[in-house]
Amino acid sequence: MTEAILLVGGRGTRLRPLTVRTPKPMVPAAGVPFLTHQLARARAAGVEHVVLATSYLAEVFEPYFGDGSALGLHLEYVTEVEPLGTGGALRNVAPRLRSGPDDPVLVFNGDILTGLDIGALLDTHRDSGADVSLHLSRVEDPRAFGLVPTDADGRVRAFLEKPQTPEEIVTDQINAGAYVFRRSVIDTVPAGRPVSVERETFPGLLAAGAHLQGMVDSTYWLDLGTPQAFVRGSADLVLGRAPSPAVPGRRGECLVLPGASVAPDAKLSGGTVVAEGAVVGAGARVHGSAVLAGAVVGPDAVVTDSYVGPGARVGARTALSGAVVGDGADIGADNELGAGARVWCDAVLPAAAIRFSSDE
Repeated sequence: MTEAILLVGGRGTRLRPLTVRTPKPMVPAAGVPFLTHQLARARAAGVEHVVLATSYLAEVFEPYFGDGSALGLHLEYVTEVEPLGTGGALRNVAPRLRSGPDDPVLVFNGDILTGLDIGALLDTHRDSGADVSLHLSRVEDPRAFGLVPTDADGRVRAFLEKPQTPEEIVTDQINAGAYVFRRSVIDTVPAGRPVSVERETFPGLLAAGAHLQGMVDSTYWLDLGTPQAFVRGSADLVLGRAPSPAVPGRRGECLVLPGASVAPDAKLSGGTVVAEGAVVGAGARVHGSAVLAGAVVGPDAVVTDSYVGPGARVGARTALSGAVVGDGADIGADNELGAGARVWCDAVLPAAAIRFSSDE
């Protein structure tokens, strides 16, 4: 049996207000909680048992997914009382694993949307005899990521965190956030304290002579760490650019879920999703955006690359571009909010109160 650990305990502070009331992996992407896409892809790769390492708003996960049988999985939940970091979370859930000492255990971060060939990563791990295998991706600008140079055989030579000078950029390969651990290696992580696999566990293993193997897979990869990235990821799932067997409908320019209401002359494009109970009014144009459950986009509003939270309202003729509207917020008519604008949950903006454009 192949099993996996999903690290879903992060607070998602960079995603606020999306994560004020919802843990980051449960924020909807393409009509379902983002975590659904990860679990579905894991199951498609042969994973049967998944342990979720939860912390922030941990009580949300189990009522939604239950025992996992609806996805063909067996799910278990372990909640951290205090945040333990990526490595500490692995050690904390280790008692729930069923694998033998030399068996592979997949590890996924709960905020990465990827087209990774999970089976190929498992094969690389087995064929190389590694203690830990890492998914590596190539990026044009690696400065914001941890670099992972490898030798000609793919064996990891170093871990270089977020280089700041051109001399430090020795590779374009980055740690893409998916791993296969030999089960016994997880037991060597210190228990009961915060541990970072990126800054402590991996460098420590390398220094001790362990075999860490890298597999470069530069298919679709996106860190959903910002609201703009999350909106893009949702749109890419709807458009079919990012793979997932969990998208609840046909891929295309838009995804309108049952119970949503879209005016006949409204225009939806660019991977827009309109969730159940949401309303898009006459003459509205919505491009590359997510309109969540119960939200309302008023007549002749223009919503571009934006996220409209559950129960929020966007008034008539209001324009949003690269904006995030929190749960239950009410934006009056004739406002203009540009890139980077965030409207907090339940906030109320009167009509014609704000004109915020990134072009000014």
